[in-house]
Amino acid sequence: MFGAIGIVVILVMVFGGFVLHGGNLTPILHALPFEMIMIGGAAVGAFLVSNDLAAVKHTVKDIGKVFKGPKWKPDDYRDLLCLLFELIRLARTNPVGLEEHIENPHDSAIFSRYPRIQHDHETVDLIADTLRAASMNYDDPHQVEEVLDKRVEAALSHALHSSHALQSIADALPALGIVAAVLGVIKTMGSLDQPPEVLGQMIGSALVGTFLGVFLAYGLMGPFAARVKTIVEDDGHFYQLVREVLVANLHRHAPNICIEVGRQNTPHHVRPSFSSVEESLRALKQDAA
Repeated sequence: MFGAIGIVVILVMVFGGFVLHGGNLTPILHALPFEMIMIGGAAVGAFLVSNDLAAVKHTVKDIGKVFKGPKWKPDDYRDLLCLLFELIRLARTNPVGLEEHIENPHDSAIFSRYPRIQHDHETVDLIADTLRAASMNYDDPHQVEEVLDKRVEAALSHALHSSHALQSIADALPALGIVAAVLGVIKTMGSLDQPPEVLGQMIGSALVGTFLGVFLAYGLMGPFAARVKTIVEDDGHFYQLVREVLVANLHRHAPNICIEVGRQNTPHHVRPSFSSVEESLRALKQDAA
């Protein structure tokens, strides 16, 4: 929602201020389609050259995050803590019974209680692989902790690729705008026999290219890249929570302590309250009784 509002504010402030100052939008609107073909087309081409098909799909999909916001909400963090509590408690009381849940989580009765989490492959795989490693009686829990750290870091690095791709395009747009402007000047130089008012319009059209490249870079594409990065890093806290709880479990802390360690290491704006987590865990214990 705020992304759409921000775009409207940018357009109104820039072009509205130009009109209020006495500017005429007609030359800009006349040159806009041609300049967009050159600048936008070159930007899309450069984007395709510098990324493979998977990265292109990933970036296009992530643009929607500018308007949707983070994937994981506070209720999802509470559900994740409840899911981890159930799995840890089962691992302590019935290690053999845990196997069916981590080997086939998509048919698991425990995972099925939390469908949003169950449908996120990265979260499910992270939980299942770590619990499987713990069941192998690793002598050094720090080894599993190190693997977890590297895995979470790698997942975050991969998720940030779309932000880097958008920022690369933002960095290139001003130069592409200059390219379009130079082509406009070349066209103008071939029409020096025209009257001054015609030359003035042609020079103005050429300058639209420079304006458009800078405007798209710093008014739209750059903010898009920054917003995508912020959201990806925000969603990364979800996987970090998995890491905190499962590391605490590796050190054989009580299940309730493991959950509280994860809760307290969750950023404040998405951290579920102690009472809400306790109430949810109490309900799980009652259902299991």
